[in-house]
Amino acid sequence: MEIGVIGLGRMGGNIVRRLSKGGHSCVVFDRQPASIKALLGEKVTGAADLEALVQGLKAPRIVWVMLPAGEITERMVSALGELLAADDTIIDGGNAFFEDDIRRAKALKAKGIHYVDCGTSGGVWGLERGYCLMIGGEGEIVRRLDPIFRTLAPGRGGIPATGKREGRDPRVEQGYLHCGPSGAGRFVKMIHNGIEYGLMQAYAEGFEILAQARSQTLPEERRFSFDLADIAELWRRGSVIGSWLLDLTARAFAEDPELARFEGFVEDSGEGRWTIGAAIEEAVPAPVLSAALYARFRSRMKATIADKLLSAMRHQFGGHVEPNP
Repeated sequence: MEIGVIGLGRMGGNIVRRLSKGGHSCVVFDRQPASIKALLGEKVTGAADLEALVQGLKAPRIVWVMLPAGEITERMVSALGELLAADDTIIDGGNAFFEDDIRRAKALKAKGIHYVDCGTSGGVWGLERGYCLMIGGEGEIVRRLDPIFRTLAPGRGGIPATGKREGRDPRVEQGYLHCGPSGAGRFVKMIHNGIEYGLMQAYAEGFEILAQARSQTLPEERRFSFDLADIAELWRRGSVIGSWLLDLTARAFAEDPELARFEGFVEDSGEGRWTIGAAIEEAVPAPVLSAALYARFRSRMKATIADKLLSAMRHQFGGHVEPNP
């Protein structure tokens, strides 16, 4: 197929590479000319601006937007809505809020333009491993775009089939799914990322307990000096908590056993907050996911008023004195 791709960052660029390697023709645009130049080839042509990208595509046009959530994506979708024609399709593959997808789809439908939200998981490894795709939009349009999704998805690979799935959507086993109408794909991706927060926090806390087992404050017979890199590698092999995240954890420890190049400042890109918002709206308890999000907030602080007040209260009622650093 032929597709335009806007936003050639770490994921966007690799999406173009995987599509072109799979035989699709891509017309690409980014504000950084160097990002365009790095991708040019037999199946990839560059566009100087949005108008040139649209003119470089045959109707009905397909444009994949791969930009950060927020105003930049909002402006881009709006601009494309003015340039594209009826029966053209915009796919937003970044991390956006699902309610924004519902709103955009309605606005574009009035112009006859199709809108597909595509939650895209795979990070910088997607070129090699493929991308897990969670798709929302009109069923007919998603089927029309199937060759694109099939190329980007990881395929069955070596993962054993799950029993008793006869009659179910076969695309799932290839690593992509039409989740429902506009907003549904991004909702599934939002919950995926909320769970990711919780899994990451669980690994982080577990390895912290292992690291602190050597503390001099513990009785001597209670102290253990664990090799965290070896434990991470061990758990990858046959353990019930094995996962790709654990694979990446083992890799991180192997490269830098003390994690010395990291400060521990952990950002969140919005999906964790949106997940908790959905849980509140649906009255679903989500204590693990909530705690994981708050832990990220805490990672960005030094001594806070709350910390100082806790220490002050302990001193007031118990005479407790802060230890010397």
